[in-house]
Amino acid sequence: QVQLVESGGGLVQAGGSLRLSCAASGRTFSSDAMGWFRQTPGTERECVAAISWSGGATYYADSVKGRFTISRDNAKNTMYLQMNSLKPEDTAVYSCAVRKGSGYYTRATLYDYWGQGTQVTVSS
Repeated sequence: QVQLVESGGGLVQAGGSLRLSCAASGRTFSSDAMGWFRQTPGTERECVAAISWSGGATYYADSVKGRFTISRDNAKNTMYLQMNSLKPEDTAVYSCAVRKGSGYYTRATLYDYWGQGTQVTVSS
């Protein structure tokens, strides 16, 4: 059974940093696209970052460019999101997702597997 488990969320002051991890099991994801999404109540999921299977291609939402860095370690079946200079508007539930195949994708409906999410709260 495929499982994605996020960790690393929490409460941080504005300007601080957090590192999210997404550990995958039940399948080898080294050939798959992966992404990080966030969602607040009453809004749709937003793709904040996505990465191709090799890590050679990445995408960042304009709102996080220069502050967030997505990476992956295929040997560990794990993806990361380093979040620096956090702002109150970054507060959301962050979820990781996997889409079978190459490339990277920003539409949530294209992803095949999802984690349960981790809360990130940035206080002002």
